Amino acid sequence: MTTTAMPARPGVPARAAGARPVRTVRDLRERAGRGPRALVFPAGDLVVVSGLPGSGKSTLIRRTAETRAIDSQDTRDRWEQRMPRFLPYGVYRPLVRMAHYAGLRRALRSGESVVVHDCGTQAWVRRWLAREARRRDRALRLVLLDVTPETARDGQRERGRGVTGYAFARHRHAVARLVRDAETGRLPSGCASAILLDRAAAATLTRIGFAK
Repeated sequence: MTTTAMPARPGVPARAAGARPVRTVRDLRERAGRGPRALVFPAGDLVVVSGLPGSGKSTLIRRTAETRAIDSQDTRDRWEQRMPRFLPYGVYRPLVRMAHYAGLRRALRSGESVVVHDCGTQAWVRRWLAREARRRDRALRLVLLDVTPETARDGQRERGRGVTGYAFARHRHAVARLVRDAETGRLPSGCASAILLDRAAAATLTRIGFAK
């Protein structure tokens, strides 16, 4: 199995205090499915999976993450099962978000490696994760799904759940900026590395894990 392993620190042991993480970008797009089958990160790191709504973030996380995963979609699904069918999601959306971030906080406090779903528009969440990574003396890693807006819209239709045109435009702007910055080596503040995936590269992956 081909594996992409992200470096822990530049030329020093993974747990060396005060060392700064390597800022690395790896582009696995346009490989026609010949990319690695596993992404392995140093133990204790935090991985955030970002991309457009419908790009396949939740599917990728559920299929490959072998450690604790925090996905806002899972929280929404649990609440929808408990709520009356006639009640619009918008009514209880704030409660879902509160529950999601409370679950994320508990996961971070555990000290475990965590894979986190990110919609791309919430920069404050990435800053929060970056602070937590620094507190642990570990690194924040970005896995970025780059798909066309048309592909993302198809994904929304397949799952039977879309977003408004206004919200989708916000997502497109935010994710396009993340991709553009990663392509030129600029990463979000506090982010040590980024991996760019297209649909074929994401489909090839069977594991997102952490070194023992």
